[in-house]
Amino acid sequence: MDIRQDAPAARFAALTTAHVADACLRTGIPVCCAPAAVVPVLPGRCLAGRVRPARHAGSVDVFLEAIELAADGDVLVVDDAGRTDRACVGDLVVLEARAAGLAGLVVWGAHRDTADLVAVGLPVFSLGATPSGPLELDPRPAGALEHARVGPFTVGPQDLALADDDGVLFVPADRAGELFDLAESIRDTERRQADRIRAGESLRAQVGFGAYLAAREADPALTFRAHLRAVGGAIEE
Repeated sequence: MDIRQDAPAARFAALTTAHVADACLRTGIPVCCAPAAVVPVLPGRCLAGRVRPARHAGSVDVFLEAIELAADGDVLVVDDAGRTDRACVGDLVVLEARAAGLAGLVVWGAHRDTADLVAVGLPVFSLGATPSGPLELDPRPAGALEHARVGPFTVGPQDLALADDDGVLFVPADRAGELFDLAESIRDTERRQADRIRAGESLRAQVGFGAYLAAREADPALTFRAHLRAVGGAIEE
């Protein structure tokens, strides 16, 4: 990646996952969002950093090993196969991650020690909380520190994890600069449109919605997205 290790967090702080997801859509990069059930333990916090994967098999040592390998600003992405019958992450792992300089955690599974996690303040996104920890120890899977699965997506150190109150998005690290540039442009255009709505000019007027409806009468195959491209609109269908 042609930007400093801390640059993704600095640039993403002024963006949202929605801006970057729209940028992915426009550049043809797959939009890889964690399922909507993955939510922040502490709302109002965002994180951005390179994925540091760890596949859980019932023992905390895989997390400690992943943290040992991590660089400042990495995001620990925990794969517990989407299980919610047990917690795989608690306060000690999150404290260790913070002490090691990680940006936060994304957990495809459940957490516990919620009050302590809130007190620690490190961004953690998970499928929710449950009191029970692991009750069994499974064989450690091959590639436990090489990749992690979150919903339908497999991610690894070649990816960035971006997260905020809208959810978690994974993007290729080597395309981050391009995506952030476009996301900033989308953000600025949408802000101008919002200001014009507040000033009394409807969004329908801004995008020529009446003209679109008339054109669609003549050509039923015309899509709103094609119309927006023609008029330079920023919103999507």
